[in-house]
Amino acid sequence: MRRELVRNSVLLGAALAAGWIGWCGNPLTLPVSAAFPFIWSVARNRPSAAMASATYFLAASRGLPHGAVAFYGSNLLSGLLLWLIASAAFVSVHAVLWTERSGWRLAIRYLLVMFLMAVPPFGILGWAHPITAAGVLFPGWGWVGLGTMAAGLLIMTTRLRPAAAIAIIGLWLWSAAQWTTQHLPSSWYGVELTLGASLGRTSNLERQRGLVATARAARRGKGAVVVLPESAIGFWTPTVERLWLRELRASGLTVVAGASVVDEIGYDNVLLELSEFGARIIYRERMPVPGSMWQPWQSLIDGGGGARAYFFSNPVAEIAGKRVAPVICYEQLIVWPVVQSMLYDPDIIVAVGNGWWTGSTSIVPIQRASVEAWSRLFHKPLVFSVNT
Repeated sequence: MRRELVRNSVLLGAALAAGWIGWCGNPLTLPVSAAFPFIWSVARNRPSAAMASATYFLAASRGLPHGAVAFYGSNLLSGLLLWLIASAAFVSVHAVLWTERSGWRLAIRYLLVMFLMAVPPFGILGWAHPITAAGVLFPGWGWVGLGTMAAGLLIMTTRLRPAAAIAIIGLWLWSAAQWTTQHLPSSWYGVELTLGASLGRTSNLERQRGLVATARAARRGKGAVVVLPESAIGFWTPTVERLWLRELRASGLTVVAGASVVDEIGYDNVLLELSEFGARIIYRERMPVPGSMWQPWQSLIDGGGGARAYFFSNPVAEIAGKRVAPVICYEQLIVWPVVQSMLYDPDIIVAVGNGWWTGSTSIVPIQRASVEAWSRLFHKPLVFSVNT
């Protein structure tokens, strides 16, 4: 009994370290999460596997309770409850598919786990997916790197795990030694704002003119594309559209900015392209934040409300002659939106967010680290814009 208690304590300690260190917001620590398949595979029974999964996920998503309190203005108990609910999909999939059998049977089970946690419906809450580390270990390898990373994670569940661990550590050290700052694509500029909760909620004409001035200040010459954060413009109305088109007249500037398009049954979280030639919606968010934005149960209660999810729609957009992979906020934490966009071989990844509610937590750094890892894996320039 005592030996079993010690073993479980070590297992949970390792899961805690893998989640906490792997998802601290530094892309170079992402490979630590590759230890989780090993931790899951050596659990003695299903409850132990469930506890290890919960510990890993809760450690990786530790910023959620504080963020929920700030976003909803609720107490910490409500934030903790939401934190536990968010872990349900991850824990249930890993617990159900765990088996006491070893070897290829367990590896096949983990292959199914990886797939389920990458795509809807379980992938909707598929945060902290270890496969994200592929961009650190195999920069520029693209689909080959993604497949190699998946194979490495599978091997971590078998008796060959020492060889896989040595290979991962070696590649990790090599990548860290070669790590350099990414360069923005020419004439593209990502703006980072610190306007707090007012961004998107205060959308008067004075704020709109201020955003235009910010975009003008960020550009360097004509033909520039300036990216503003999620929800920067707020509600997209004919009045706001006329103001932006008037302010951009003869500017030679293209602005990409987040906004909300509202109708009688809900709203779309979108990215707009604005220039002297007009305005258009270029992207509708595939996966808004579950619970706070995406509320599918509302359609059963009163027929509407909440942000619509477009799941597999509009994976790329054309902006200023470039094929762009857009990802908004929550989409940077999960797998399928970026991977789906990569199928279309975009020229640039444009990642925007509005993280005012995250405070000093690791949520925004984790978003940045995740999308940077994907951009490095597929060797795509990254334009990042966020409000904090």
